[in-house]
Amino acid sequence: MTGLDDFGDGDDGYADGLRVLLDAYAREAGLTPAGSKWTRGLLRGALVSRLIAEAAWWQLPQHAEVALPRPVFVTGLPRTGTTALHRLLTADPAHQGPELWLTEVPQPRPPRATWAENPVFAMLQTAYGAAGLDGVHPMRPDRVEECWRLLCQSMTSVSFECTAHIPSYSSWLAGRDWTPAYRRHRRNLQLIGLNDQHRRWVLKNPSHLFALDALLAVYPDATVIQTHRDPRTVIASVCSLNARASAGWSTVFAGAVTGRAQLELWSRGLRRFRADRARHDPSRFVDVRFEDLAADPIRTVEMIYDRLGSRLSGPARSAVIETIQRGTPEPAHDYDLSTYGLTGADVDRAFDG
Repeated sequence: MTGLDDFGDGDDGYADGLRVLLDAYAREAGLTPAGSKWTRGLLRGALVSRLIAEAAWWQLPQHAEVALPRPVFVTGLPRTGTTALHRLLTADPAHQGPELWLTEVPQPRPPRATWAENPVFAMLQTAYGAAGLDGVHPMRPDRVEECWRLLCQSMTSVSFECTAHIPSYSSWLAGRDWTPAYRRHRRNLQLIGLNDQHRRWVLKNPSHLFALDALLAVYPDATVIQTHRDPRTVIASVCSLNARASAGWSTVFAGAVTGRAQLELWSRGLRRFRADRARHDPSRFVDVRFEDLAADPIRTVEMIYDRLGSRLSGPARSAVIETIQRGTPEPAHDYDLSTYGLTGADVDRAFDG
């Protein structure tokens, strides 16, 4: 597909992760023909991205000199407002986030006016337009998105667990050191931001919950924003999102299997994050309640800027207000714990443990 064959030195263990994933998909996932096709596309896409990044790093060695001062990472359980907050913070012209298409095809960010003529961008526009997730998580190639695709280049991401029953991979990943994957993550940001070195990076990804120590080892001056929402609502919503995203892909990953897997995954992630966070300087963290963000987004963003040692004023304030005003109305999204074999008490026990 690419004419490239250099996957890098593999010091991030991507080949081991790929082997574990392939075995788990074959033995445990119960993939249908549609699920097998989608999974091949997911893994192929991660490998293509890896090849493209390696080639670009070789062609543009100056990327290694790009500084990434004081990045901001938004994390928290899924469905806690991370996407809305990320888009508000990246509205500031002084900030940048990873646009979806550039996480799939890493390259120095071209001038936005040229994107429409880019054949890869056009292909991704068509593909995501048919994805069918606008009711729960609207996605557009030209919008900033989660950075988990950069971690997928190392086959180190909980995203694989969110759409398939692959417990052996889950166990493998739980014992991994994510630091090499974050080093690759950083090199990708250096490449993508090569033409925008004056802008501060703002990233978001719920899977950062599982790797705080690795994240801070690679980004030692980062600020981490943690979002909060009632876990009962979170688990019901994330189960619905992942079930909808993977509908028809598996004879196993459905109903109570999905519920148990997602409850275990995200309660474990939050427990690990809390334990890791307790060992770091409290001033590195900012807490945001979902209800506060929904009720008064401007005040929430002002609070974050204050914690970052800056002010929300001028072009930044105007851009944030404009983003709020043109915001997409909240789509209808119905979900219920019982659909996934869970009760509120199940969720409470998992998150209190």
